[in-house]
Amino acid sequence: MNDRQIAKGDIGMDKRILTCAVTGAAPVGKDKQVPVTPKEIADSSIGAAKAGAAIVHIHVRDPETGAGSMELKYYREVVERIRDSGVEVLINLTTGSGTRFIPTPENPGVAAPGSVMKTAAERVQHVVALKPDICSLDFQTMWMGNNAMINPPWMIAEMGAAIREAGVFPEYEVFDSGDIHLAKKLIAEGKIEGPGLFQLVLGAGFGASPSVQTILYLKDLLPAGAIWAAFGIARMEFPMLAQTFLLGGHIRVGFEDNRYLAYGKPAPTNAALVEKARRIVETLDGELASPKEARAILGLK
Repeated sequence: MNDRQIAKGDIGMDKRILTCAVTGAAPVGKDKQVPVTPKEIADSSIGAAKAGAAIVHIHVRDPETGAGSMELKYYREVVERIRDSGVEVLINLTTGSGTRFIPTPENPGVAAPGSVMKTAAERVQHVVALKPDICSLDFQTMWMGNNAMINPPWMIAEMGAAIREAGVFPEYEVFDSGDIHLAKKLIAEGKIEGPGLFQLVLGAGFGASPSVQTILYLKDLLPAGAIWAAFGIARMEFPMLAQTFLLGGHIRVGFEDNRYLAYGKPAPTNAALVEKARRIVETLDGELASPKEARAILGLK
């Protein structure tokens, strides 16, 4: 067997799950292609699924202002539209909202306007009500711009218990090495399930840097048997996608993370980002997993 055959057998023919994070909660600004209304978010999710995404990761926005929202009614409409479409795709709802704290300069112990801190129950209400296939569970406490994103360990444990009770599979989003150590501690204490599905977030705020060295370091910290994926932010989305694929991880693209196909070339749709991701994977002799295959990989019904 030659080196090419070894490489193809060990890496290239593995099926990889592609997640599309369709909108996020960051300001839309001038990027009018970013979906805002529940119908736009659902349609964009369906388009991404048809292009090859096995999972769609969903935030919702206020249809009038475009700002990130936690309203159950918007989540319900998005989820129902996707389910009613007949398109097969795994639905992954975020629980990352409700963690923003901005200190008031004159009195840092008081939250400044723009702070949004919610209880564990508020952060998972849509997951409990709608029972998606997957939901995110964030571990980071870190600075992102002028905002502190706060996820207390006791709140993570409380959310994890509610997610488990709802029968939803959690995706552990980790932004640096300390997040993984915390996750392993909570798994060891039986407060969350292990070994888990971990999503390595590279290049967000003051978290882990987007590099091969970072991926290698973080994935080596994961619990034995954990399933892992990674993605890069902004211009590092596609470089990190290729590196993650080559290192054996699952992958992610989408307007939440990046809005460009290449420098100076805005992506018209989430589907276009998925199509470019597919081309990269296939160029590296790989294949994207179908939703059915993704369920099998993750051990979902």
